[in-house]
Amino acid sequence: MKIYYDSKTDTLTVIFVENIQVAESDEDKPGVILDYDQEGNLISLEILDASRRITDTRKIEFETIESPKETQLR
Repeated sequence: MKIYYDSKTDTLTVIFVENIQVAESDEDKPGVILDYDQEGNLISLEILDASRRITDTRKIEFETIESPKETQLR
């Protein structure tokens, strides 16, 4: 996964899957664009006017959380 912020366009882009061609884009909510591959899987999202929607566009926190099933396997 990659996350980009472009200050010139004030756009935040989250890419879940790289090197996959976008087959369809949908503006789910105003200013939030979802991109899908040929099979309908979400591959990226784009947030327009990001500085108005996100508190700090330069700070990114990432955390993985184990599911209860993964915890039981240990």
